[in-house]
Amino acid sequence: MSEPNLFQAAGLEEDAPRPLADRLRPQALADVVGQDHLTGPDGTLTRMLRSGRIGSLVLWGPPGTGKTTVARLLAEETDLAFQQISAIFTGVADLKKAFEAARARRQAGQGTLLFVDEIHRFNRAQQDSFLPVMEDGTVTLVGATTENPSFELNAALLSRASVLVFRSLDAEAIDQLLGRAEAEAGTPLPLNDEARGVLVRMADGDGRACLSLAEEVWRSANEGETFDAEQLQAVLQRRAPIYDKSQDGHYNLISALHKSVRGSDPQAALYYLCRMLDAGEDPMYLARRLTRMAVEDIGLADPQAIVQCNAAKEAYHMLGSPEGELALAQAAVYLATAPKSNALYNAYKSARRVAKDAGSLPPPKTILNAPTKLMKSEGYGADYAYDHDQDNAFSGQNYFPDDLDRQEFYRPTGRGFEKELSRRLQFWVELREKKQTLEGN
Repeated sequence: MSEPNLFQAAGLEEDAPRPLADRLRPQALADVVGQDHLTGPDGTLTRMLRSGRIGSLVLWGPPGTGKTTVARLLAEETDLAFQQISAIFTGVADLKKAFEAARARRQAGQGTLLFVDEIHRFNRAQQDSFLPVMEDGTVTLVGATTENPSFELNAALLSRASVLVFRSLDAEAIDQLLGRAEAEAGTPLPLNDEARGVLVRMADGDGRACLSLAEEVWRSANEGETFDAEQLQAVLQRRAPIYDKSQDGHYNLISALHKSVRGSDPQAALYYLCRMLDAGEDPMYLARRLTRMAVEDIGLADPQAIVQCNAAKEAYHMLGSPEGELALAQAAVYLATAPKSNALYNAYKSARRVAKDAGSLPPPKTILNAPTKLMKSEGYGADYAYDHDQDNAFSGQNYFPDDLDRQEFYRPTGRGFEKELSRRLQFWVELREKKQTLEGN
């Protein structure tokens, strides 16, 4: 159960204006929209509650998907005192007070559900402070985060909690919320069908944002007025994309762009590039990532790929925004439509591994320079064959250390320019084998 605040105790909250999202806050888990995998009849949380108790949880999902509401409802369903703190405003002293209050309740016979909003913002030491009170049952911790817990939360804390994933609300769930809002307001939204669809998309899967936008529509409409899609966008000034350049949205979109390029889908690549540019991503970050794709996923299958990326970077510096973005788009489409090969990427990783594992082996003396008499007497440069003087400009001598077997790191594919490289390498293999056969005779 939630503890009443001073306004509630004084009876002042009844007539105070409340946002629509607060007025429509679900009163039971079954009322939560868009999270049937958790709160539906066979949902994870529903099954937990049937057992009579819950353990500590981490609720991971985008903003406005019901994490705080679900935490409150869990406290009510389990008769736990609900205590809420935010990692943004809470320090070590505040945590100690929260733990002491929970201990006092425990001595009085009541447990505490401690809800920690933005739990990922606590540092490692602060996260560790939860471990003792979780282990001895002083609190049932329910943390909410918009960031991937695997990266942002300590392993020790994660091992003591179950992670539940909240999904971004789909169009059906958003429309359901709008229906509840219209029932609460006692009047339909002054939108035609097209504008209503635009409003759903503007919500971007965020239930709280959906209801805030609906309130703004009602406030903006004159009596008897109905907005079309264009008027709606003018009234609301188009809600900015949900995208934090340092957090999950950033990494999800750059991953989608990279995989679209790797998957030879220029249409999807353009879409994700524009998503990131629209959200304010640094164009030079995108130029660097495109260059990485050129060497990692295309390599020598098309040696012009990296040239295109460098040219796009220079073009952006010369043109600036917004014209320069077109150069990045050209590079993205070029990469997506180029032949693909990770042969060079794999060769580099293999060579790095062998170089590290084999130690400091000296090159064969045959290929070392001998600027002094002592070095010549030691065999430096002896019997070196100058390749340009050989047939086909190829000596076939050994360039690896004497104590390291010949390695085959780079294995070109048969795609793009690597088809020609594969032919060349095979030609040299045959020449080398022929030379070795003649020397053996």
